[in-house]
Amino acid sequence: MRGRRMGVRSDRTRQKKTMNIGFDLDKVLIDYPPLVSPKLIDKLYKKRDNGVLLYRIPAYPEQVFRRISHTPFLRPAIKENLEFLKSIPKKSNKLYLISSRFKFLEKRTLKLVKRFDLDKVFDEMYFNFDNLQPHEFKNEVIKRLNLDIYVDDDLSLIKHVAKNNAKTKFFWLNQDQLNKSLSENIFAISKIEMIFEKKLNIKD
Repeated sequence: MRGRRMGVRSDRTRQKKTMNIGFDLDKVLIDYPPLVSPKLIDKLYKKRDNGVLLYRIPAYPEQVFRRISHTPFLRPAIKENLEFLKSIPKKSNKLYLISSRFKFLEKRTLKLVKRFDLDKVFDEMYFNFDNLQPHEFKNEVIKRLNLDIYVDDDLSLIKHVAKNNAKTKFFWLNQDQLNKSLSENIFAISKIEMIFEKKLNIKD
């Protein structure tokens, strides 16, 4: 299994089948820097090569800039989303953090984990510190974990991964296109608590 895993609260003795729920990190739990356009950031991160989904691994000068932009005080927590995660019953749900951040952001990312106690929120955390293409990394992790639900803000990535994980329900977190026509296992939401409103039988 590629990617780095950090595990906590693993309980292999449970008799009841658990609901496996995965969450992206940036723009789902951690916000972009203030006063910076999300569209600009997305454009820097992603490109398409002959119509194929492709993400940029930046050269060293841009890595320096990105490290600065990922300083924890410039990446505030989305408090309502973190509070929602803490309210999800842990008895019969397992929560996973799946972030595609590259290796050059490892130190910044682990500082965020410590600052916001994410290791106490999630049962396991997976990071793309082996620098795979983000959609390939997440596809591998989601398939391995056999997720029931996954929440992300990147629709292009979700569409790619959803094709290979038909039993997983994918939630695209966005503010503008809730009525956008999507595939059978992709749903548009404006708040992560809306996964409950979709009546997906998340267990108490």
